[in-house]
Amino acid sequence: MFNSIFLFLNLGGSEVFIIVIVIILFFGSDKLPGIAKGIGKGIREINNAKDQIQSKIQKGTEEFTNEIKKHTSEIQTDIAEATTSFQNQIEDASKTIKEEGDSISDTMK
Repeated sequence: MFNSIFLFLNLGGSEVFIIVIVIILFFGSDKLPGIAKGIGKGIREINNAKDQIQSKIQKGTEEFTNEIKKHTSEIQTDIAEATTSFQNQIEDASKTIKEEGDSISDTMK
């Protein structure tokens, strides 16, 4: 993680070393553990908040996804019923046409 931050800020090893020295001079070596602890706690809190937000988003989208699946299933059922009905109508029309064709053939003989 820190490597990506250093690359983002375009910092090299010597620049990081100088920054650490300046921080030690500015805050003093006795306050550094407390600062590091505070930064670590802040990062943990941010990660916890991020996880909670992701969880809420997943729950919200889960309900939406279930609704979409429900409607998709209903549409698939309607399509299957319409297809069956259409096939039955085509078969009935074919039978009627065949019967009429046979009837015409018989009449012409």
